[in-house]
Amino acid sequence: MSEEKNRMRLLWAGFMAILAAGVGFGIRGGIFDNWGTEFGFSGAQLGAIGGAGFTGFCFGIIIGGFVADKLGYGKLVVAAFALHILSAFVTLYPNAEMGADSVYKCLFYGMFIFACANGVLEAVANPLVATLFPEKRTHYLNILHASWPAGLVLGGICGWGLDDKLGWHWKEQLALYLIPTAIYGWMFFGQKFPKSEASQKGLGLGEMFKDVGILGALVVTYLLVLFFNTNAIYPMDMASSWTLGIILVVVAGMITRQQTEVSMQSLALLAVCTLMGVYAQHAFNLPTLGAVIIAGALLVSLGATFKWAVGAFLLFVLFITHALVGAVELGTDGWIQNITGNILSSEEGKILFVFTSACMFGLRFCAGWIEEKLGLSPIGILLVSAIAACVGLNISSGMETFAGAMIALFIYGIGKTFFWPTMLAVASDRYPRTGAIAISIMGGIGMLSAGLIGSPGLGYAKDRFSGEALKAQSEEVYAEYKNENTSEFLFFSKSNGLDAQKLGAIQGTLNTARSILPKGGYEKESKKLKDKLSKMEAAVETLEKEGESLKKKSEELAKKKGEAKEWDAGYEDLREQLAENAEAVAKHTKDWGKVESERKGAQKAIDGLDKVKDVLIEAEVFKEGGNPNKNAALAALTPEERMAHRASIDGDRKTLKADSIIPGIMAVIYLLILLYFKSIGGYKPVTIDGKEED
Repeated sequence: MSEEKNRMRLLWAGFMAILAAGVGFGIRGGIFDNWGTEFGFSGAQLGAIGGAGFTGFCFGIIIGGFVADKLGYGKLVVAAFALHILSAFVTLYPNAEMGADSVYKCLFYGMFIFACANGVLEAVANPLVATLFPEKRTHYLNILHASWPAGLVLGGICGWGLDDKLGWHWKEQLALYLIPTAIYGWMFFGQKFPKSEASQKGLGLGEMFKDVGILGALVVTYLLVLFFNTNAIYPMDMASSWTLGIILVVVAGMITRQQTEVSMQSLALLAVCTLMGVYAQHAFNLPTLGAVIIAGALLVSLGATFKWAVGAFLLFVLFITHALVGAVELGTDGWIQNITGNILSSEEGKILFVFTSACMFGLRFCAGWIEEKLGLSPIGILLVSAIAACVGLNISSGMETFAGAMIALFIYGIGKTFFWPTMLAVASDRYPRTGAIAISIMGGIGMLSAGLIGSPGLGYAKDRFSGEALKAQSEEVYAEYKNENTSEFLFFSKSNGLDAQKLGAIQGTLNTARSILPKGGYEKESKKLKDKLSKMEAAVETLEKEGESLKKKSEELAKKKGEAKEWDAGYEDLREQLAENAEAVAKHTKDWGKVESERKGAQKAIDGLDKVKDVLIEAEVFKEGGNPNKNAALAALTPEERMAHRASIDGDRKTLKADSIIPGIMAVIYLLILLYFKSIGGYKPVTIDGKEED
């Protein structure tokens, strides 16, 4: 394979890898309401699960960036592929019988492992593309990351079609990310991977870290304080902690044995401090001070790694700004379907998510054109993006119609499009000496911030604002709909939001009413549910006949067993038959229970449909020629339910308004950076020896 074909295949393999992450993320965003309704999770709990889908990324990308040049990109791809498969087993394992706490842990750790895999892949893809296309990093990094919104589009379409239209279970939907996972594994297989420019020049790990320095490490350690202090990792027992610590020490030794300027002892200290700190934080329920001490130990070990270099101040500012990027882009993406679906309708929320993601996908191919034809530097692109994101979120907070929401979210989409890849391009342009390290750390900071600040912060805001809105309307109704799980976030006061299961029931009633108000809507929905009921009843009848057959066979085998002796010929065969029959009986019992549950669900849905119809008729909004007014569906709710629904929407609007503050701050930072470059002659890439390119 020619060099040009090889680098293009690597580009599109990286594209497919990030697409797999986007598909999983897009589908997950659409099933938040499923999890809330099925398991009764609060907004903060759902935010924490969503956050785990970011925090794991930090560990994957930073560790991957650490070892990328030493181990090679190919081995990291294999590791990421294995983690993606493992995450499927963990995430898809839970069921309602396990209890909400066990389900929460499975979903949390499944998302965490999934994010680790995504992080390792980005530790490969970002420096790989930056190395393969040094002349047009902004353009090709934006093309690489066009895969993310493409994955969101595919995931969103799957959620809309398979969930809302076909009624697929959330597990069946989520499992679809394994398809692009298999494809990227095949595309990467057998390819030749280059090394970063820094690695080619023979720079060691310590030299690569100098630009990061203490300033950069401070950003990471602050986020780690939050991580340790929010109980994000399952507490390990002492034996497990020490065992894993020893393993990591050995691995660190193998990786660093030829890195003379980085001691094995410093990385070993980092590994031990991390593991022991995590254990101590949870075993002894340490306060914030304990987490700070842990982070301090990590900072010391990192300082030893880069020989106590202060680091580049601009890179420090970029790290802080990228933390804001992660919070506003990915944190918002994790909640936007839920918020717009609540303000408008579930179906419209999914359509809007797909729409903005599709716009984002197309626009990322335009970064090179914008840079060359419009004459905007990467910093100029970022400034315009921040302003657009701020304006778009502010307008979105007041959305009333689907068309208005499309305009508002398109403006926001323009803003968020260029944030992530352009920030990586700037870091790669200005700090080539860091190799894969700086952009991996930057990616890790963004994802860690999204998981610890963005997603939980929006979940907390949603809980707090909706709870306050309902409480202001009626103390009695608030007491009825209050979620008993308390929401907490950083230094903000504790708050109780609204019960997700009760809100889900309200939304279900609204969706039913909206589906039957159009002309012929009731007949269509009724037929669909009755067809499902008939199918389930036929399946129950078939299973009952199979059950009778299995019962008869069980009795015959039991009789043979009673007559046989252990030494009789064929006794072992009889025992095998008994075991097989017992297994068949167990499977039949499980299948029957599932089908019977679906049959009862269909019957309940039919009863609910008729009940809603009767309420709408009584309210005189159910008309023979159909009713195009979607607000008429509110007549299906009780006065208390309408109050709770209105409070939930008010909370969502205030959440979007609060979210717009973040890109506003980013715009100020980008303006200052732009003025800085203007004062030194303009933005230019830097060579590895520190000289600006002509």
